[in-house]
Amino acid sequence: MKRMYVFFAVLLTALAISSVAFASAAEGHAVFTSENVMNYGLRMLNFAIFAALLYKFGGAKIKDFFVGRRDGIKQDLDDLQSRQSEAEKKLKDVESSIANMAQEKQQILEDAKAQGEAIKAGIIEKAKKDAEALTEQAKRTASNEAQAAIETIRGEMADMVIEAAEKIVAEKLSAEDHDKLVDDYLTKVVLN
Repeated sequence: MKRMYVFFAVLLTALAISSVAFASAAEGHAVFTSENVMNYGLRMLNFAIFAALLYKFGGAKIKDFFVGRRDGIKQDLDDLQSRQSEAEKKLKDVESSIANMAQEKQQILEDAKAQGEAIKAGIIEKAKKDAEALTEQAKRTASNEAQAAIETIRGEMADMVIEAAEKIVAEKLSAEDHDKLVDDYLTKVVLN
């Protein structure tokens, strides 16, 4: 109903402005004759009928257009506000994730350093064990080689003693004593 009052107010304002224009139209001589007033009245009636028909048949569509346009603009503004709040929220999330990235980077570096230290300690421990094993093996090898050298020296000494004994025996023993000695040993060997 309020719109109807606005419509008629606009119509009356248009009539008032046009009457002033009509009054000043006759080259400065405002002549209100019955013919001029009748012509002016019919034009006003024609305009009023046209405006009423326009309002009756197109008013709802025009009203819907402007109301729909207003609602669309309002909806767009609401959507923009919600998207702005979502964008601000996403911005805060990104900023916090960036801050977290610095902390995660520091944590990764600390973890890598700890793992490196653990690997280093493991390598050093393995090297110590390997060195101990090599030392033990070297001791065993040296002991075995010393034992083998002693055995070799004993064998050589035994050979030298035998040779020396053979020389001494050969010098002091005669051929008969030698044959007798060989027979005695053969007898002992056969009897055993």
